[in-house]
Order: sequence, then structure tokens, then C-alpha cells
Amino acid sequence: MKLKICGMKYPENILEVGALLPDYMGFIFWKKSARYCNENVPELIKTIKKVGVFVNQSQEEILEKVEKYNLQAVQLHGEESVEFCSALKEKLPKKIEIIKVFSADENFDFEIIKPFENVCDYFLFDTKGKLPGGNGTTFDWTILKKYNSKKPFFLSGGIGMNELKAIEEISKSNLPIYAVDVNSKFEIEPGLKNKNLLSNFKRKFDVANF
Repeated sequence: MKLKICGMKYPENILEVGALLPDYMGFIFWKKSARYCNENVPELIKTIKKVGVFVNQSQEEILEKVEKYNLQAVQLHGEESVEFCSALKEKLPKKIEIIKVFSADENFDFEIIKPFENVCDYFLFDTKGKLPGGNGTTFDWTILKKYNSKKPFFLSGGIGMNELKAIEEISKSNLPIYAVDVNSKFEIEPGLKNKNLLSNFKRKFDVANF
């Protein structure tokens, strides 16, 4: 299981967290976010994939950010349509991954994800809340039993140290969980991550070998 650390903002902190060697690091390019990244993103070791997070933004803006920051993945956190994802996939270099986010609660209808299977590389399930992300709360993971796709997905939404046991339990299922996405539970302030806390989490995460 991969680890993604999202909501990175400050260059020095990015390098500190990058030294922990997560598989993905996320940078939010939505201006309304408290974690909006408008800084220079330093070079990271090539094993870390840089993810740009966008919310209902134009394809032109996404493509510009991909080139400017040398992104390896694009995370669509808004209400982007199948047609939007398909057109974007055509314009992006083939190696760039597309992650489509769905905000989940007990009423989530998994049928709506079906049309996205051929235009996205991964799905990401986050907690439905006031903001598109970073709400700091988990959703009821038991609803994932209704997941009827083979598409690998990221598990997100208020994941912290206390969720390691639950991750271990859900990893025993047949669900195609590709990665865990952490953010707000490891922050000193929005966009500034606690390196020591993340280091402790990653050490336990790696030992668990989900």
C-alpha cells in the first residue's frame, strides 16, 4: 500500500517531509484552500510522485501547472465530468496519472463512478464535508463493501495515528486499496506538516506492510 502526504505548502517543510520518502506528495492549486500552494516546489527524489490538486479548474490551468511544477499526477477534487476527464487525459502526457475524487457518506451511490473507470487511473474516496478536502474527519469505511469496481483507489479523510488499526483491518478485505492519503491530522497549521509525527506514522505504516 502506498502513502500520499497531501496539502504541502512551504519549501523547507516540503524537503523535510520529502526526506521521509512517501510515494506521493500533494500540492493544492485551488486558491480558496488554506493549503494553497503558491510557492516554488523544490526538487524531490524521483521516487516521489508530485500530485497537483485541482477543484473545478480549467484544463488550461491544469496543464500549465503540470508543466510548471513537473507534476506526475493530477487529482480532480471537484465536480469534473467524465467528458472533462477524457479530454484532459488526451492532452496530458501518457505517463501523468489522473486521480478522480469522490466525497463519500452513508448515502454515496457507487454506480456514479462506473463511467469514470476508463478515463482515470485511480479513484480517491474522501469524507463529504463543507470543504472539498481537508475537513479532518473520516467517513464510515464499511460503505466501501459496496465498492463494485476493480479500479484501485486512495483512501482519504481525516486519517491520523489512531486510524492505523482500522487501515490494517480494511486492508484484509478484497478491496483494491492502492494508497492511504494523509493531510490535516499531521499539521502544525494548514500546509505545515509535523515531520516527527509523520515520521512515526510512516515507520508504523511501513512495518505493517499492508
